[in-house]
Amino acid sequence: MTQPPVPGSAARGAIDLTGLSDGSAPSGAPVAGGTDQIHIKATDASFPETLNRSVRVPAVLVVVSSRVPESVVYLGEVVEVATALRGRIQVVSLDIDANPGMLRALQVQSVPMTLGLLQGQVLPLFAGVAAKEQLRGVLDQVLELAVQQGVTGRLELAGPAAEETLPPLHQAAFDAIERGDLDAAAAAYDQALAADPKDHDAEIGRAQVALLQRTAGADPTAARAAAADNPDDVAAQTLVADLDLLGGHVEDAFGRLIDLVKRTSGEERAAARDHLVQLFAVVGNQDERVKRGRTALMSALF
Repeated sequence: MTQPPVPGSAARGAIDLTGLSDGSAPSGAPVAGGTDQIHIKATDASFPETLNRSVRVPAVLVVVSSRVPESVVYLGEVVEVATALRGRIQVVSLDIDANPGMLRALQVQSVPMTLGLLQGQVLPLFAGVAAKEQLRGVLDQVLELAVQQGVTGRLELAGPAAEETLPPLHQAAFDAIERGDLDAAAAAYDQALAADPKDHDAEIGRAQVALLQRTAGADPTAARAAAADNPDDVAAQTLVADLDLLGGHVEDAFGRLIDLVKRTSGEERAAARDHLVQLFAVVGNQDERVKRGRTALMSALF
């Protein structure tokens, strides 16, 4: 499984924990939140259960220290950004002052520290703070990876957090994905794009659904054998690239198709290029790997 890119500002705001080893926390700096469904608190005892929930709903884990107020403020910003996603992702906070077991398990060196929780696994993201626009980009990429892994559950929100709802066609697409009807999901996203060609979320969702459609029922072993035997076969190579991306091996997928572009010409080259552009859309144009991939593609074409 791959990890989303680290924001450029990630190193800023990280507080070294080596001076916080006396085990006592000052009064007046409690970890805020944790009472609603968007944000929950984890402990040494509850973390395994929290991790298991990421099989259904993706989450971000924010490690804070009640002795570092800056980390608590940052947690509030993460919750604010996640709330705008209307239940698609959960925020889990962990106060390392009260949970020394997880401090050791996660090998926390500084706070705040942000990690992804997906499919029962922990994904390293970044240490320090990030601006809200960068946070949204990282959460979007966690969600993109979640869709690739088939994790499309949503929180059942109540109260103010539930007031905002997805546009009807987006909701229809999510509902279709959850029940395994990819054709219906694709149709819903197509309708959304027909109504608004600049609907970025619908564009990404449509590309992700197309990836799931192309790989449905594929035999990875047979596909890789066919690609190894036919290095210039566009269909064989693009299927393996799809499987690589679905498995989180983003750069492998891009590299395979860039090499194919270099080796082919005419219609075959155009097909390989177009397929690669589709994979760029799945990952998202703000991803650094996509930016590097586009540069490499231009070099391969010219």
